[in-house]
Amino acid sequence: MGDRELAIFGAEPAFKVPLCVGKPNLVSLPKILANVTHVLESRWLTNDGPCVHKLEQDICRRLNVAHCIAVANGTLGLELAVRALVSEGAEIIVPSFTFIATPNALRWQQYKVVFADIDLITHVLDPEDVAAKITERTGAILGVHVWGTPCAIEPLTDLACKHGIPLIFDAAHAFCTEYDWRSIGNFGACEVFSFHATKFFNTVEGGAITTNDAELAKDLREMRNFGFVGDNSHNVAGIGINAKMSEVHAAIGIANLVSVTDFIQQNTRNYLEYRKFLQHESLHVYNVNSISNHQYVVVELIGDDVSADVLERVLRAENVLARRYFSPPCRLMDSYSDEYWVLPVTEQVAKRTLVLPTGMSVSLKEIDIVCQIVLYYVEHAAEIATKLAEENNYG
Repeated sequence: MGDRELAIFGAEPAFKVPLCVGKPNLVSLPKILANVTHVLESRWLTNDGPCVHKLEQDICRRLNVAHCIAVANGTLGLELAVRALVSEGAEIIVPSFTFIATPNALRWQQYKVVFADIDLITHVLDPEDVAAKITERTGAILGVHVWGTPCAIEPLTDLACKHGIPLIFDAAHAFCTEYDWRSIGNFGACEVFSFHATKFFNTVEGGAITTNDAELAKDLREMRNFGFVGDNSHNVAGIGINAKMSEVHAAIGIANLVSVTDFIQQNTRNYLEYRKFLQHESLHVYNVNSISNHQYVVVELIGDDVSADVLERVLRAENVLARRYFSPPCRLMDSYSDEYWVLPVTEQVAKRTLVLPTGMSVSLKEIDIVCQIVLYYVEHAAEIATKLAEENNYG
C-alpha cells in the first residue's frame, strides 16, 4: 500500500460500508419482535411492568448481585445514585478521562466536580491523586471502569472508608467484567451501567444501578418513580424524577441478554486478532488485565512521529470510523474550562488514544485490512504528515 492508495489522498476507500466502533449488537429479529409484540399486545408499556422486573432479575442472577434497578439511561442512573448518597452541593472526585455524561450528571445537580488524574497503564483513577484531592468538602468518590478495566477498587474503598464518604462506580463500559473473581456491579455503595445502543449489551436506550444495600435499593426505586412509595400513588416520600425504563426497552434487553456470551466471545476473538497484527514500536494495544467484555479495542500511538488525530483522519477516509475517546478530556470542554486542573497523565493518554471497530458486525478479514492501514500509517507517518501539510498549504 502506497500513499497513492490511501483514500485520504484520493483513492477509493478500503470499505464501501463504514465500519463502526459501536454498531449495535442484536439477537435475531424474530426473538426481539416476539418480545416487543407481547408487550404491545399486553398494553402494559411502562410503569414498572413485568418485563422490567424480569430484566432486573436476570441481571441480578448474571452478576450475582442482590438488587438491580433498571433506569431509562445510564446518565439518569448516575444522577439517582449521587442524589441518594451525597449531600447537595458537595464536591465529588471524578476522572477527566471519561465520557462527558459522568461529570455532567454531577454538575447538572449542582455538585462541585473535582477532577483527579489517572494511571498511565490502566487509564482509571489514580488513588494517590484522589487522596490528594480529598477535603472536608468532599462528598463522594466516583470512579469509572474505563474500557471495562476495573478501578483500583481496594485503595479507593480504603480511602472512602477512611474519610466516611460513599464510593460510587460508573460501570458503563464494564457489564460482565470481573474484579477479584466477582462481577463488576458488586462494589462500592452502588454501580451504574449503561445499556445504550453502542454498548455490547444494549436495550437500545437504558441502564441499571446495582447494589447489595437493600435500603439504598428501596430509595433508588422510589426516586426513579417521582418519589412514590411502592405502588401508593398518594404517598411521596421524597423528591424523585421519572427515570423508569419502558417495557419495550426491557423486552429488547431480555432478548439480547441471552446472547451476551456470544457477544463477548466475538469481541474477544476480534481483540486477539488486533493484538496479533498490531505489533510495532509506535503502537500499544491496550491490555485488559481482568475478565473482560472486550467491547473496546484501544490503541495508543507512542512517539513524536505518530499522531492519533492523523491516524483517525486516515482511517475515516477509508470508511473505518475510529473514535478519539476521550479527546479532549472533560476538563477541557467549555463547560468545565472555568477552572484549571493539573492532570498530566490524563492529557498524555487522551493525546495518544484511538478506539478501533469491533463487535458482531466486524469480520476477521475486515480487521486484517484495518490493521494493514494502521501499520502502513505508523511506518510512513512522517511522509503522510508532510503530504497532508502540503495539501493544506496549497489546497
